Amino acid sequence: MIFIGMGGNLPSAAGTPEETLRAAMARFPEYGLKLLRMSPLYRSAPIPESSQPWFMNMVVEIATVQKPRELLETLGKIETRFGRIRGGAHARNEPRTLDLDLIDYHGQVMETPELTLPHPRMHDRAFVLYPLCDLEPNWSHPVSRESITNFIMDMPSQRIEKLKKLI
Repeated sequence: MIFIGMGGNLPSAAGTPEETLRAAMARFPEYGLKLLRMSPLYRSAPIPESSQPWFMNMVVEIATVQKPRELLETLGKIETRFGRIRGGAHARNEPRTLDLDLIDYHGQVMETPELTLPHPRMHDRAFVLYPLCDLEPNWSHPVSRESITNFIMDMPSQRIEKLKKLI
């Protein structure tokens, strides 16, 4: 199973963050990605909390023949297509039109300067764990073997709201 975390809190040329997520998924086939399943949509506060707009987030399961590094490059191309600009002193927590994170790639474990699998901060993020749990409630971390439900129970409080299925 390949899971991609999707999010954004700024409008793009495609429209609102919700419309951007929908438009990005519609473009997946052009990039060799097949959408298999998607979680409901969540609205979450920025981390760390700030005055920037709240994010719209979800997790999708995809299929592709691309290897992890190639897939990471593909996700970057899709982000750029939807107006993602990287940079700045606080790039990790900056507002964005579209953020596509490779969360898990068939349980593979990898650590390189470009890519760490599974995603190194996923277990601290409600906006990843809740939608991933909606898709795969029996998922466990490939390194720690910790269950997703344990991660959720042990997580510090984060402001997040489950909204609806994005169609």
